[in-house]
Amino acid sequence: MTKILLTLHVLAAIVAVGPVTVAASMFPPAARRVPATDGAVAVGTVQLLHRICRVYGAIGVAVPVLGLATALAMGVLGSGWLITSIALTAAAAGILIAFVLPRQEELLEQLNAEKPVEHAATVQLAMFTGIFNLLWVTVTVLMVVRPGSTTGA
Repeated sequence: MTKILLTLHVLAAIVAVGPVTVAASMFPPAARRVPATDGAVAVGTVQLLHRICRVYGAIGVAVPVLGLATALAMGVLGSGWLITSIALTAAAAGILIAFVLPRQEELLEQLNAEKPVEHAATVQLAMFTGIFNLLWVTVTVLMVVRPGSTTGA
């Protein structure tokens, strides 16, 4: 059962978190390019990137749920690397919900109203997106390396 849970956890991370990290990273430069390109097509691209972030972000809830079930089955719930990973996952989710998605929505509103987008706003969004992505990279490394683990290499 542990192998099935671990497989589902890893697949959920790839399928749910991967698209969010890529789409969120593509959003700021795509929003910056809107005025210089065909407006309707460019705004549609930015809307699609935001939708990917929202939908796959919601699906991403499966990652920690499956992760906790896997940790319980493996008997590693008290491990430091896992507790750190849980805290970093919560921080990443918080950044996505509190900073990335709302700023994307603000920029989309401006683009839909055909207002110019401030470069500083896209830079700030890119910063929060970078922090979100860096947290997920750290969680991934912890999941692979598992410091102190007796089951890992």
